[in-house]
Amino acid sequence: MEKGTLVEFRLQGDSSSDKLRQRRLAVVDRPEGKKHWIVLDERGQSHTLHPRQITYTVTGQSFKPTEIAAFWQQVQRYLDPSSLEVAWELLVEDGEPVDPATMALLLFSDQSPPLCYAAYCLLSEDKFYFKQKGDRYEPRSPAQVAELKHQSTVEAQRLQEWQGFLARVQEALRGEQVEWQSSDLLRLEALERFAVFGEEATHRTPALETLAALGRTETAPAAFQLLVDLGLWSHHENLSLRRSQIPTQFPSRVLEMAQSRLVTPPPDPDVDRLDLTDLKVYTIDDESTREIDDGLSVEFLADGQQRLWIHIADPTRWLSPGDDLDLEARRRCTTIYLPTGMISMFPSELATGPMSLNQGQVCTALSFAVVLDELGAIQSYEIHPTLVKPTYRLTYEDVDEMLELELQAEPELQALALWAKRRTAWRQSQGAISIHMPESSIKVSENEITIQVLEDSPARNLVAEMMILAGEVAGRYGEAHGLALPFRGQAQPELPPEEELMQLPAGPVRDCAIRRCMPRSEVSITPFRHASLGLDTYTQVTSPIRRYADLLAHFQIKAHLRGEPLPFSLETTKELIQAVSNTAYEASLVERQTNRYWALEYLRRHADEVWHALMLRWLREHENLGLVLLEDLGLEMAMRFTRPIEPGDRLDVKVVYADPRQDVIQFSELVQSVA
Repeated sequence: MEKGTLVEFRLQGDSSSDKLRQRRLAVVDRPEGKKHWIVLDERGQSHTLHPRQITYTVTGQSFKPTEIAAFWQQVQRYLDPSSLEVAWELLVEDGEPVDPATMALLLFSDQSPPLCYAAYCLLSEDKFYFKQKGDRYEPRSPAQVAELKHQSTVEAQRLQEWQGFLARVQEALRGEQVEWQSSDLLRLEALERFAVFGEEATHRTPALETLAALGRTETAPAAFQLLVDLGLWSHHENLSLRRSQIPTQFPSRVLEMAQSRLVTPPPDPDVDRLDLTDLKVYTIDDESTREIDDGLSVEFLADGQQRLWIHIADPTRWLSPGDDLDLEARRRCTTIYLPTGMISMFPSELATGPMSLNQGQVCTALSFAVVLDELGAIQSYEIHPTLVKPTYRLTYEDVDEMLELELQAEPELQALALWAKRRTAWRQSQGAISIHMPESSIKVSENEITIQVLEDSPARNLVAEMMILAGEVAGRYGEAHGLALPFRGQAQPELPPEEELMQLPAGPVRDCAIRRCMPRSEVSITPFRHASLGLDTYTQVTSPIRRYADLLAHFQIKAHLRGEPLPFSLETTKELIQAVSNTAYEASLVERQTNRYWALEYLRRHADEVWHALMLRWLREHENLGLVLLEDLGLEMAMRFTRPIEPGDRLDVKVVYADPRQDVIQFSELVQSVA
């Protein structure tokens, strides 16, 4: 190249997109070595260039550095990208490539240096019509041009949506009311997934882009905090529930079917229900219970015997196997009870309405009639689809008080309590293992946390024994008739030797040691022994509004009572039991983790309180890590000890540190100083 040649060049580190934003021009001054050239830009600054850095050479005219600005100004007048479309339409049929000089002649009818360079600029920046091949530019096909334009439109729309999304995010962060657009949902969902699953989340890129654009760290906790700051999540958002993918809303088709059943009940398949509306029926639950699925009666027979009636709500009256209500119940498989509220297996209008045994209303039920012998063993039983009319809606506290007062007007309650005690004694004679560990009920309302210890009481034991009795009757009926039912059993535990257990303090410490040895209960389509209940056969049937396995048993038993084929075959029952068991385990895990979160949050908020604790057992003795029971709250917590201690020892503790979100809590023991 001659001195005075004008060149366009690219510096080391410049990308191709840099060239589109800013073109660098300089005049050749002299060679440098064998290959390089020294050039001067319009400010007189020198650059040493390799030939590969030179992207265009202006021919036919010599320049001085001071003339570069005027040259560029002259070129700019011709940089109209739309003019390329006309040229492309003329060239596309032949498909012959062109160089900048040919394009200048076509566009401007002139091949002067400024116009040739203008043609080069247009061609090199073109995104649609021409594709560079060496020093020449080939016209793209009409299909390629159409696709590139479509992609450009999509990208422009995406950029517009992205900028709009960021603007709405900033508005929300300022506390302004925001109406999110449909295009925002994918980005918000990506943030939610990342907050829940962290590095295991799929499609994390939109979440990471959002966090980076807002100057926040690209971590799951940062995504969580952003969702809280946007007002989309609570500070106490239930990540366990979100992680589980358990549905919290009913599909519209299910709600529509529920509404339809309320307005137009389906035909009752049990047309010959036994009318028991003259029986006194007690429903006994916690005050907050709304799904009332069991009631109790006593019938005093002419021969002096007493017949116990256990009435179980009959939701199968309102649905059929395989309909939308049934399939949704299968998908959920259980009602989930959380401190913040419950997630029902059925729409609440049905579950708390006609499915429940509501006081003063004629309700459909599946009733288990049982006559016990003097020891508490089953002497005879019957099962009937029935009509009942619950007389009293009682709480456990109500019943405890009525039993204590021995009200003459309620001999049925006294009889039920007596038979419950006999049943307990009979089951213990059959090898039943009773464990009485304190349980706590955690409730959250308007950000206030309350924890109530559920003590054993005559009323709770009464209801529990009657439910177990109904389960034994259902199991016996299923076994006698070869029905495919979800039989529940438990292997015999290997307990420590009696002398070893007796060395432990009676109460929670000893019961904790026994509980540790208990194997998990299992479900099978064939009967097997339930060790801790002391029963040879047992089927849960007492919560069909809340547990799908119980509902399944109702479907099967009721069909057999009518003399109809069972709705579920042996194989289908087995598959349903497997699916329901897996989902039920996941639901149970969510309940435990959520209760744990709110228990830790309660303790965090009451860090100044002193709690009476009982050492239950060692978790890892070599690390001084044990399990303690906070007796005031009925909560079991891990604690690291700083002194020798044994199971059964009592101590006073305070919370040192609690982080519910990270599932961390630390206690310290308060040691009383000796005066």
